[in-house]
Amino acid sequence: MKATRLIALMLAAVLLALPLAACGKRNNPTPPPDQPKTYPGLYPSE
Repeated sequence: MKATRLIALMLAAVLLALPLAACGKRNNPTPPPDQPKTYPGLYPSE
């Protein structure tokens, strides 16, 4: 009985976490067509 409840709880946790894992970065940022590319920024040495 306790094992069944634990397995159900683990399954529910995985099913709830999977959609959140898909919310990450999809690709590299791209500037709008009419704007120049300003990244990665170069920092001064001092």
